[in-house]
Amino acid sequence: MFKKVLIAEDADFMSSGIKVALENMQIPNVEYAQYCDEAFLKLKKAWLDKEPFDLLVSDLSFKDNIHPQRLASGEALIAEAKKLQPTLKTVVFSVEDKPYRIQQLCNELEVNAYVWKSNHGQRELKKAVQSVFNGEFFITPQLAHALRDKEAFEITDYDVFLLEHLAEGLDQKEISEALKNKGIKPSSVSSVEKRLKLLKENFNANNPTQLIAITKDFGLI
Repeated sequence: MFKKVLIAEDADFMSSGIKVALENMQIPNVEYAQYCDEAFLKLKKAWLDKEPFDLLVSDLSFKDNIHPQRLASGEALIAEAKKLQPTLKTVVFSVEDKPYRIQQLCNELEVNAYVWKSNHGQRELKKAVQSVFNGEFFITPQLAHALRDKEAFEITDYDVFLLEHLAEGLDQKEISEALKNKGIKPSSVSSVEKRLKLLKENFNANNPTQLIAITKDFGLI
């Protein structure tokens, strides 16, 4: 089992609960940090001292601190942690259940597990830690569909750009101009029209308003 684990979580009662759950798994060294900058400093110090952490368990959202934070989210923390220590295992423990966000974290940041904070969250977390230690990927079963949906249709940053500007009330010609101003290609009106048509088909939306509503529910915008 892992020997040294860091928890990044801003709620004391939650951190202590996670700590107890992990200690029950016979993990001898469990530390926690309330903010991402604090967590990264702990990771960096341990790395430089040649006593690195084996596992990082992190929430995604953190309350505002009176002191400006360089790393304001769990996502940013995980990205920086992996740059520092590429072999570090990472587990997300969050209330976030939007498919697009889960896809991003699992596929782009390559987290080793995604655990949903629910009534059974801490029990699921223990399963996740054991799975990661065994070299297996874990995701809370209720959220597994988010990764299966990824296979059917690839959502890109380009799509998000189109949807965000569509939600702001821009028409296809205005979105085309916005793309050109940003130097993003393809930027023609016909390209915008074709991609929005494909997005509507993928999300079974009958019109732009419905497309925006559905993609908001998916956490795309």
